[in-house]
Parts: sequence; structure tokens; C-alpha cells
Amino acid sequence: MTRVLAEAFPDAHCELDFTNPLELTVATILSAQSTDVRVNLTTPALFKRYQSAADYAGADRAELEELIRPTGFFRNKATSLIGLGAALVERFNGEVPGKLEDLVTLPGIGRKTANVVLGNAFGVPGITVDTHFGRLVRRFGWTDEQDPVKVEHAVGALIPRKDWTMLSHWVIFHGRRVCHARKPACGACVLAKDCPSYGEGPTEFETAAALVKGPEAPDLIDLAERVRNGYKPGRGQA
Repeated sequence: MTRVLAEAFPDAHCELDFTNPLELTVATILSAQSTDVRVNLTTPALFKRYQSAADYAGADRAELEELIRPTGFFRNKATSLIGLGAALVERFNGEVPGKLEDLVTLPGIGRKTANVVLGNAFGVPGITVDTHFGRLVRRFGWTDEQDPVKVEHAVGALIPRKDWTMLSHWVIFHGRRVCHARKPACGACVLAKDCPSYGEGPTEFETAAALVKGPEAPDLIDLAERVRNGYKPGRGQA
């Protein structure tokens, strides 16, 4: 299944826009209860105004809240960002640390956010268990666990560590584009033959194909059609 996802999403990546570890950390905090699209619309002005940990530590709360308001829960997020800036200045010379044990001690950063930062800003393999990831790996039958940390460890035991970060991207891309929560596009899914949850969504190809989202939709639908006709992704022709 991971080989199939790798072929289906060769360009999978973190969909938050950033240029350095601090920007990714801030964007990931803002992404809670929001969408990457909304965050990416919000961060250009934010990153222009606040360019260092010290900037966040000394931020005017009202100004910061107004800038991040579109992402929701802006008061709590402002508290986290100001606290994050202060902690980075006080304990890490203003730099985002590259170790999990350090990241999770910072305001607004849990294990999920830490793994996003490690995997995408520092190249340290990490599994990001967001809503999509947890939902899909349970559908795939990879684990029955509900707790994100237990899910992370269970899936990590199945997949080589070097692939953890990309696995997160592949699964999250698949969840956003094909394996939707309410009506997965089962009939146009490249994993149809391997997924134990096949049939939770419409299985008629044309109906399912209409549910596939994103700029990759034509390629995903084409690959799913080829799989139906005997092509085996990741293994060459049948």
C-alpha cells in the first residue's frame, strides 16, 4: 500500500508555506482547527511583520491577534506564539531546536507539531498523526489505536524509519483528495484492491471519480483506471 501511495503522490509534501524552521513552527500552530489553505493566506503578512523569535516574544497582542484571526481560536494561538517566542529566546538562543524532546516543551507544540517541524524543516524522520492520518490508517487496518501517540508508534513499527515523513505526506494527501471522511471515492481509489474498508464510499467508477479532489485528480483517476485494468503500482505491469 505504501508503494502504491508513493506512485500516486510522487510530489507529496508539506502543504504549509514556509522558508525556515520558525515559520513552519508558527504555521503549524496556526493550522490547528484550520486549513492549510487558510493558514497560507494568513502567514505572508504575519511573517513579514514577525521575522524572529524575539519579534513574537515582544509582539503587541492586539496586533498579533488581528493578523491571525482568520485561522480561528486566535486568542489562544496568540498566547502560544508569544510564549513560543519568549521560550525560544530564553532557552534556545532564539532558534527552533531540532530535537523532539526539546520541541514538545515549547508553548503550543505537541508531538504532532514537533514531528511536522522535524520532518520538514530538519530532515529528521517523523510520523505526523493528524486527523486524516489517524482516520486512514484505521481504515487501512494498520492499527485500531485511537490515541495519536499509540497510532504513531504502531505505524512506525510497520514502516521503515527513513520513510516516516514521506508516509505522512502520502497518507494525508490521499485523505484530502480521495479517502474523504464522509464519502470516500472507493471506486476510483488506487488502493481499492488492498483496502479492507473498500465499499464505505461509492464503488461505481464514474460516481467515485467525481469525488476525487485536488490538482492531481486527473492523474489519480487515470492511475485508478489502470489499476482496475490490471496495472500494479510500484511493481510494474501485471
